[in-house]
Amino acid sequence: MSTVENKNLVQQIFIDSANGSGTTLLDHLADDVSWIITGQWSWSRTFQGRDAVVNGLMKNVASLFDKRLRTVAFNFVAEGDTVVVEAKGDNVTKAGLRYDNDYCLIFRLENGRIKQIKEYLDSALVERVLGSFPQVTN
Repeated sequence: MSTVENKNLVQQIFIDSANGSGTTLLDHLADDVSWIITGQWSWSRTFQGRDAVVNGLMKNVASLFDKRLRTVAFNFVAEGDTVVVEAKGDNVTKAGLRYDNDYCLIFRLENGRIKQIKEYLDSALVERVLGSFPQVTN
């Protein structure tokens, strides 16, 4: 896909998210996608593979909210297979706490599929409002 097509796809993902749908993101995750949450705190890790992203990351996050998360993007920069997005959350947790995080997300795409998302965000806000990432047991 071209740079323009990659940028258009990521823009559509955020348009759908702002309107309460996450299906465009899910429909375009590669089976071997990796979602990297940067830093050195409880949520920092790499979720490797579609199952880990959907069931490890997304389900844990979704369980903290009554409604689908709403994230509004306001800046997109694209070059080749990379699209960088600045975005702002607009959410309230089940506990009634505002969760309006600021994000910088770097998408790497390949043939119309999301191969990697690298996420930069306010980690102090996450832990203050959402708490530590749940312990995973096998």
